[in-house]
Amino acid sequence: MSDIKLNVIKPSVNNLAVRVFLRAAGVPFIEHDVYGQTRQAEFLARNPAHLTPMIEETALPKGALWESCAIMQYLCNKHDLEDFYPSDPARRAMIDSAMFYLIGTFYPYLARSTYPLLGFPQYPGEVGHSDADAATKEAARAAAVEALAEPLGVFQSFYIGDAPFIGGEKPSIADIRLAATLEFLAVIDYPLPEWAKKYVAAIEEALGSAYTEPAADVRGYISYVRSKAA
Repeated sequence: MSDIKLNVIKPSVNNLAVRVFLRAAGVPFIEHDVYGQTRQAEFLARNPAHLTPMIEETALPKGALWESCAIMQYLCNKHDLEDFYPSDPARRAMIDSAMFYLIGTFYPYLARSTYPLLGFPQYPGEVGHSDADAATKEAARAAAVEALAEPLGVFQSFYIGDAPFIGGEKPSIADIRLAATLEFLAVIDYPLPEWAKKYVAAIEEALGSAYTEPAADVRGYISYVRSKAA
């Protein structure tokens, strides 16, 4: 029996990354859907940040770990998963840089672009969370959509280049994180460049059901949201 418990909210692409990774890596785990439970006292006692995905494992200093990239890095280190997270310092630095760039630059634009349509709460201090009128909020959302193209292009030109993936010939944890993130753009009909469409398709083909099965939860939620808006 696995000693890893994975707590998730299935419509989230942040959660999708770890759900895909654990399946693709063959790391045994038990998945627990905590939708609607993350603000409850029992969950907060383990995770005061009320964030998912979160793994629980007795080997961890605090018994729990959240943040999708940190979870994947930890498990790759623990299980020597060289294909997903190379130990060579230079290759690993590129994987780390791609993930940090995604989290720090690309994802904030994506969240501002998609969260209003997905029904997800936005962040305090931003226009979408303010008392601004609907037109002002939509203008801010549209500006975020426009800003997506530049960092997306950086992934193609710098991190991927002439290789199939950020990880080279095989998908790395940075590739899983990026592909999962791109799933949310379907809710705004974002015109993904052809290279990005082929990139996500190649990752799904390489990982098979490890990607397709959990991705179905995100895609199903997006279809539901779009049907309600129609």
